[in-house]
Amino acid sequence: MFKHAVSVALVVCTVGATVVLAQKVFVNPHPDDHLKVLFPKAVAFSAKAGDPPVYKAYAVDPKGNANAQPIGYAFWTPELVPNEHGYHGPIHMIVGMDLTGIITGAVVDYHSEPYGYFSVEPPEFVAQLKGKSVRDAFRPGADIAAVSRASITINSAARALRDSSRIVARAYLDPAAVKR
Repeated sequence: MFKHAVSVALVVCTVGATVVLAQKVFVNPHPDDHLKVLFPKAVAFSAKAGDPPVYKAYAVDPKGNANAQPIGYAFWTPELVPNEHGYHGPIHMIVGMDLTGIITGAVVDYHSEPYGYFSVEPPEFVAQLKGKSVRDAFRPGADIAAVSRASITINSAARALRDSSRIVARAYLDPAAVKR
């Protein structure tokens, strides 16, 4: 009887741990190359920290200058809006935003979209995001290029970018400095 109870408890714990881990969003833990794409003029980046979690980009290394101020923030969209899914799952984008709420760029790091090869993977998709304001609508067909046969994917990516950038802006930016 004791062995049976232990076996049942072990199965319950394993299933419980699997459910908890399945709900956790895992993103690339070493996005160094992506950060340099988002902030090419940055000389240093902080570790991911804060609420919401962000990487801070610096034009001056804070290790050498304690007064160094960030020039922008980078963040993972699935960490901030984990329930935003495309047709097949979350679209892992890391996004850069300067201190005025302007998107400095985005990188699609991972997705499992069946139509991703012609919707979120092409360089044109992320290129159109650079220079957008956090205050923009991010509406496919209006200010985001719509792609036929991939509307769920594009709509999801646009919502994830809009919602996560606004979360970061509210948490870290001075509202008076945000453009447009």
